[in-house]
Amino acid sequence: MSEATVDVNPEAAAAANAEATEPRLVGADARVVGPARILILDDEVAIRESLDALLSMEGFEVTLAVDGPAGLEQLASSEFDLLLLDLALPGESGIDLLPRILEMQPQLPVIMITAYGKVSNVVDAIRAGAENFVQKPWDNEKLLADIRAAIGRHRAEEELVQLKRALKQRYNFENIVGKSEPMLHLFDLVAQVAPSRSTVLVQGESGTGKELIAKALHANSPRRNKPFVPVNTGSVPSELLESTLFGHVRGAFTSAVAAKKGLFEVANGGTLFLDEIGTMGMDMQAKILRVLQDRRFMHLGGTEEIQVDVRIIAATNVDLQAAVREGRFREDLYYRLNVICLELPPLRARRQDIPLLASHFLKFYADENDVPVPALAPDAMRILMDYEWPGNVRELENAIERGVVLTTTRTITPDLLPASLTGNTYSASLLDHRPDTSLFDLMEEIERRIIADRLERCHWNQTEAAEYFKIPLSTLNQKIKRLNVEIKKRVRD
Repeated sequence: MSEATVDVNPEAAAAANAEATEPRLVGADARVVGPARILILDDEVAIRESLDALLSMEGFEVTLAVDGPAGLEQLASSEFDLLLLDLALPGESGIDLLPRILEMQPQLPVIMITAYGKVSNVVDAIRAGAENFVQKPWDNEKLLADIRAAIGRHRAEEELVQLKRALKQRYNFENIVGKSEPMLHLFDLVAQVAPSRSTVLVQGESGTGKELIAKALHANSPRRNKPFVPVNTGSVPSELLESTLFGHVRGAFTSAVAAKKGLFEVANGGTLFLDEIGTMGMDMQAKILRVLQDRRFMHLGGTEEIQVDVRIIAATNVDLQAAVREGRFREDLYYRLNVICLELPPLRARRQDIPLLASHFLKFYADENDVPVPALAPDAMRILMDYEWPGNVRELENAIERGVVLTTTRTITPDLLPASLTGNTYSASLLDHRPDTSLFDLMEEIERRIIADRLERCHWNQTEAAEYFKIPLSTLNQKIKRLNVEIKKRVRD
């Protein structure tokens, strides 16, 4: 899956409330955004006036409606950022009205208000699509906090939809989210480079979305209707990589019972994406260099040259210049690959994109698990904004997926985030629950959990995990076997 109007980050809390802001546009057809607009639908004069005074003082733009027909008329003619809906209305109840309201404005957050806080009412309201439930008399500060959180999320979702639409119209980008300056600059470079035939080197830390950028380059090129073929050169054993890329003839080696095409042939006319190219051995580097120079190769064990028209996009999280100096990477291949270099910024350098990415992953994993899209509690969002993200977007995605799966409410709170984000440690819980365990066993358990956690963050890419731990892949494999770490199927790169 790896890489969007008020932000839902801490600095944007004021923009989510009623303070007037300079109108601005996001995307090609985004509506002008100013103070948040709230519709109050309640039949009690005192309640309407009390809420109107409270919210107007906070700077919200308030509209009042006394019953269901009046409220539906307002919703038909205007867009709102939030609806405060009374449960006990004359005629149709608030819960009865809610499906019709959400048909008119499907993304509108609704907070139900009632004097009767029965559990059955709460359950019915949430099932009908309400965002939250407030009982009269309410606490003003709590109500304002709930309103600001709901509006912040609503506007972030709107912004995400508008940004995706604008990127799709302008660049034909899929699943790449960002509005920060580094990402907007990167989008422009991708759009400029994509139509060319030039080889591209994509550099960036693990988890920054290098394959998504490679796909965007392909999708915006004249080769878009031809194959895009990715291969993770770091995950293929060196003895099999040549056969994987170039194919083989029957009898080329013991298990070659039939001839097989290589990925260069499969990608003919299209794009071949060589991920983790910095891990490739020197012998294989020489063969790749020849294909880049001549566009010709031979099957393993074959004698006939095959010509292909393939665009190469390579990616690495390794400093190739340092690898060249250390003799681990061919200098001539480096310059062949580095015709055009795209640098992906780490997530910590584009914190402005964190709320948009979080919103994107919340919706994605809610849809995947067939559950309502949950909210991120403000203190959980603060943790996301303050964290350094060594695993970048992939680590953020994992954190959001975990929260969506584990929440039993419609809110992801800090306790549902991974321990690495919140500062919780493995050892404390182990000592609390296993007081009679030896120090050696405790250390093994901690090591097992750390390795399993990193593998999960790397989507079970053992090469990437070994690089993170700064140990050889063989050492990591030995530890996995010795500690009996459960390895799950790698679901995406």
